[in-house]
Amino acid sequence: MRKQMTESLIYEILSAVEEIPCGRVASYGQIARLIGRDRNSRLVGKVLSLSQFYGDYPCHRVVNHAGRTAPGWHEQRQLLEDEGVEFKDNGCVDMKRFQWEE
Repeated sequence: MRKQMTESLIYEILSAVEEIPCGRVASYGQIARLIGRDRNSRLVGKVLSLSQFYGDYPCHRVVNHAGRTAPGWHEQRQLLEDEGVEFKDNGCVDMKRFQWEE
């Protein structure tokens, strides 16, 4: 059975994202674990892709588990670099140095 994406769930995800401090990143899976939905990292990504309809959240601070930015969102890297987040030669965030330890 497929779970519904409710307003409550959307705001729960966005509230977790709002807690990521400037200069840090979190993974989609990390956000999913924070809200008690360990296996729903894709759901987190879907909600973040719609976040502009719910307010201003620092969604640019969420990357995949390897530190890759969202495909097609070229501004994300610049937003992170403006906060002091560094990228490795392969174009991924250095997760060992910049991952948020919630």
